[in-house]
Amino acid sequence: MESSLPAALPQSPTPKAPSPEVSIIVPARNEEASLGACLESLSTQTGVTFEIIVVDDDSTDCTREIAESFARVRVISPDPLRENPAGKTSTGKNRALITGVKEARAQWLLFTDADTVHLPGSLARALNEAEREQADLLSYSPEQVVVTFAEKAVMPVIFAELAARYPPHKVRDQASEIVAANGQYILVRRAAYDAVGGHAGVATEILDDVALARLFRDVGYRVYFRYGRDAVRTRMYRTWPQLREGWTKNLALLFPRARFLVFQSLLWWLAAWSALIIAASGVASGHFLWIAFTALWLFPYRRIHQAHFATATNLAAIAFGPPIFAYLLMRSKKAHSSGHVSWKGRLHSTGTASKNASLGATRPSRKAESQKLRAES
Repeated sequence: MESSLPAALPQSPTPKAPSPEVSIIVPARNEEASLGACLESLSTQTGVTFEIIVVDDDSTDCTREIAESFARVRVISPDPLRENPAGKTSTGKNRALITGVKEARAQWLLFTDADTVHLPGSLARALNEAEREQADLLSYSPEQVVVTFAEKAVMPVIFAELAARYPPHKVRDQASEIVAANGQYILVRRAAYDAVGGHAGVATEILDDVALARLFRDVGYRVYFRYGRDAVRTRMYRTWPQLREGWTKNLALLFPRARFLVFQSLLWWLAAWSALIIAASGVASGHFLWIAFTALWLFPYRRIHQAHFATATNLAAIAFGPPIFAYLLMRSKKAHSSGHVSWKGRLHSTGTASKNASLGATRPSRKAESQKLRAES
């Protein structure tokens, strides 16, 4: 008697998970002190679908273990460092971001640092703002948390100078010659990002955030930049060695006219202290001129107030910050002139320092290329 097994039922294909609206990419190298708070704030975002990709950049501490402890986080390793055809090697952060983008599935990409903390609902609000402003790249300058004396003294001075050199309202003006972004929070439209070449197009740049914004602006994509205290905060450096190394890497690129800026900063610092001493003498002698000299402090305070720090921190920065800023700026200039800067145990070539330093300068917009890229997108 012939017997046969029942035919197997056809298996229905496993449905694919719907693509998220935003892919969050966090490069992390030895970030055990801050990564947990960052991922907690990202994992609890509401009002938008998202995925979180942490790229563990060869960490030697507990960074990977911390990232893997979050159920909603996917942890990957970056591709090997390779030289480009010009013989230059990508920076570690750019390599990590490029790897993260390859794994991302969303039409919007958020690049954010491991030392950031994101306010509840900020991701959905940022996405809505980018769409409302028709921005292809939206970047926030986070609220800066300062704790130690060195942080309080120098961070307001640096961010006040950044606000003066890269005013957000001018960056938002598409006709402006000034362009900037803050790598701690960059939200981009994937189609535009791919069209300009993304981080692969700035892979060897130390100042990758400004370079990326320049790529977008040069071909006519809209860059939107503002202070983002309502969305994100960060503590960039927790120790003096970290602060010194970090700003040594970046300051000469952000402020190419280093010597002039050093002279200017020290001049108004000396003027502020001189005015205070004269005012104190006037108070002791009962002379009314002390009022006028005290008022001179309003000028440096007005400038440093642009950095969005507390009043007490601003006063400490006016009193002690400019000499520290001058030291860091000249240290940065010297390091870049030598051809190398270090960051987190790696040595980076500064062979393109002159080009990086001019990123905020004028360059004509290639409108024809812009129209082509938009059509392709």
